[in-house]
Amino acid sequence: QVQLVESGGGLVQAGGSLRLSCAASGRTFSSYAMAWFRQVPGKEREFVAGLYSTIRYADSVKGRFTISRNNAKNTVSLQMNSLKPEDTGDYYCAAKRGFISTTWTEYDYWGQGTQVTVSS
Repeated sequence: QVQLVESGGGLVQAGGSLRLSCAASGRTFSSYAMAWFRQVPGKEREFVAGLYSTIRYADSVKGRFTISRNNAKNTVSLQMNSLKPEDTGDYYCAAKRGFISTTWTEYDYWGQGTQVTVSS
């Protein structure tokens, strides 16, 4: 069982930066693929970034976002730079056994979400 708690969302102007953090419980954190998804009302949850043995980004965030993890502290972070209004949404941390997937339904554990709003 893994419990995830996100933090770090907020309101930022376009071009600004935010850093999201996800704290995980559980002794086997390092064995989980971790990912960030985002969702806006009326749309399906969208893959943003994930890492396990490799790192993967959505094309829309490549070069602007960086995902990282600290297995000693059971945390995963998402550094978001050069933010755009279209990055606005609720951001969720997710975990699954095995490799990264871009499909949200394949993840077993989810945080409660943190809101990111980018103003133009």
